[in-house]
Amino acid sequence: MYDELDTSKIKSWRSIITLIIFVITNTIVLFPFHIPLYLPRWLTNGFLDILSAMRIIPHRTRSRSNDKQPIFVKFRFPLNFVTAPLIADLFLLAILAIGRKEVHDGIVGADNINPIDIMVFFLTLAYIAISIDASGLIRYLAFRVLQKAGKVGHRLFFYLFIFFFGLGSFIGNDPIILSGTAFLAYMTRVSSNIVHPRAWIHSQFAVANIASAILVSSNPTNLVLAGAFKIKFIVYTANMIVPVVVTAIVLFPFLLYIIFADESLIPLSITMHELSEDQKNKTPVNPNIPHARGTSEEKEEADDPEGKQLSLEEIMNPFLDKKGASFGGIIMATTLITLLAINASGKENPVFWVTLPAAFVMFCWDLAFGWLHRHDTREIAAKGRQEVKEAQTEREMRKQEEQIALPERMSPDILGSDQPEQYDVLGMRHRSEHPDDNISLKSTDSDVASKNPDPECGTPLSASVLVDKENFPELQPPGGVAIDSKQLTRATTPEALDSRQTTDTTIDEEKPGYPYFQANGPRTLESLAADLYRWSQETFPTVTVVVSHMPFALVPFAFTMFILVQALVTKGWVPVFAYGWNHWVERTGVIGSIGGMGFLSVILCNFAGTNIGTTILLSRVIQAWQKIHEANGTPISDRTWWATVYTMALGVNYGAFSTAFSASLAGMLWRDILTRKHIRVGSLEFARVNLPIIAISMVVGCTVLVGEVYLVRSDEPYVPS
Repeated sequence: MYDELDTSKIKSWRSIITLIIFVITNTIVLFPFHIPLYLPRWLTNGFLDILSAMRIIPHRTRSRSNDKQPIFVKFRFPLNFVTAPLIADLFLLAILAIGRKEVHDGIVGADNINPIDIMVFFLTLAYIAISIDASGLIRYLAFRVLQKAGKVGHRLFFYLFIFFFGLGSFIGNDPIILSGTAFLAYMTRVSSNIVHPRAWIHSQFAVANIASAILVSSNPTNLVLAGAFKIKFIVYTANMIVPVVVTAIVLFPFLLYIIFADESLIPLSITMHELSEDQKNKTPVNPNIPHARGTSEEKEEADDPEGKQLSLEEIMNPFLDKKGASFGGIIMATTLITLLAINASGKENPVFWVTLPAAFVMFCWDLAFGWLHRHDTREIAAKGRQEVKEAQTEREMRKQEEQIALPERMSPDILGSDQPEQYDVLGMRHRSEHPDDNISLKSTDSDVASKNPDPECGTPLSASVLVDKENFPELQPPGGVAIDSKQLTRATTPEALDSRQTTDTTIDEEKPGYPYFQANGPRTLESLAADLYRWSQETFPTVTVVVSHMPFALVPFAFTMFILVQALVTKGWVPVFAYGWNHWVERTGVIGSIGGMGFLSVILCNFAGTNIGTTILLSRVIQAWQKIHEANGTPISDRTWWATVYTMALGVNYGAFSTAFSASLAGMLWRDILTRKHIRVGSLEFARVNLPIIAISMVVGCTVLVGEVYLVRSDEPYVPS
């Protein structure tokens, strides 16, 4: 029965390699990178030709350039939190360090940890939460909080702190990070006296992860922990709510008056730009619809008054789908109440039996709502796409005009030459055996037009015929059909562009949905997939956005980490860690178990495959610790056991905002969102700002937990349920 406690297995070479692979894998998860792979060009060309012949990708044309191409083609293979654990598991399988048992236990489950149930539960609940976010509810509520606080900086900071904490405890940290981070990025940008958004974004990230420790459903780490130790959801919340709430109460004044006590970070009075009456009365557009805001999306990224004004519209005139938000809130509340009730009743049914039907109902609602409003959303998308096309055409024409003006600026009169030289469109000296093919730089626009054999060609683009087709390969459109320079010239005149835009609009009006016509060449699987995705965006915008934001990458990562930890169990390393933990607790008692587990859980979040990997590993260690005491006939006290378990719950939630982005998947998501909003947070800055926050949070949470276990728990032996 206690064969898994045998520590002699660690002497085998396979056991040693397993530990080394585990350490290397977690190091890669902490510091992801790419490795270069060099493949023969003939092999890659042959593979791409096969895909092209099967019409999976567009038709490929060979370059006519005489330049010798390299023999090898370089690819960059990513090693990150998805690929590294998978490769590690495959390697261990190859050397027979693990087998069917480890793979089965790591996916199906063992010792009350059921990865499949946990993943289905988390993904289905995540769909409901992200759907609520996609309705615009979080952005709208944040806007109302902003209005309520007015321009008083400290009051706004307090209101947002309470808002993110309350909402994060209800729907989890991921939706708060998805919408809350973007909201704060815009808010701090349109304020003229918030010099740096550091205080706002770091506080939001910390409080979202603190709040996620209250409910089991708010974080996948809580699901792993509750399943491993058979903790009822209502019991978990009852034990965690006091330390978490006290942590938030104590942390707020530290953030406001000590850590971020700087007028440039949190001003006493915030100066915000104001919207005009027309902008206030403008109907907000649904950001889930592609191109819904036309060119405003790219303009607001510019660091100029126009960009700031558009950013201000984003936060001061937010879109809200009232029906979707109301329905989603009812579904979420009903699901959580049902979960708590069924779990408290003691029934052993999988928890996803509740969340899966609820997510399906939410999915059907989003589908039906999108289909009923498909004509409106397609029209909005078509108008926005047309606006973007016109802006792109204008930029291209301006670029062409600048290219034409370049040779004129290099006139022979300026260069001091007696005879006019000939230049091509790129401004390079051009000598041809046929002088009639070239155009003198001193020619007037009318001369250029008269020498152009194509009467449809406009003057600004007519010089494109000067490009030497012997030295420049023919341009290839996306469809892969070659066109010569005369066709290109005719196709890019203003008249032709206007005609083409009219045609596109007509097609969109006649056939507003799928399929879209491919301009050139035969249809391929790639073009079909692109058209299908665009059709889905325009017909079912909410569903498409929610699915694109789902944490699907968590699934392979969690399964592969479960398998890796199970390998440590069967190879004797987890029992070794359990014996070490047992010696520590015997020497330090309850206080030592709380302090030691708090320190271990936070540190391992940064070095053991995020907080999910840490939860899996520590859960196995604590389970082995329990088996050690059962084998010795010396039961663990009820106070010591629950002090250890709930301290781990604090540590794996709080550890997300410690020293590394990879301490949690939420941290990597948070960094990516800020990067897209042009806010760069370096690794050293992240650690430097978060160190005092995590130190205060853990000290407060663990101190409250010490008082709680001494008041509520006894020294009676712990009896497993």
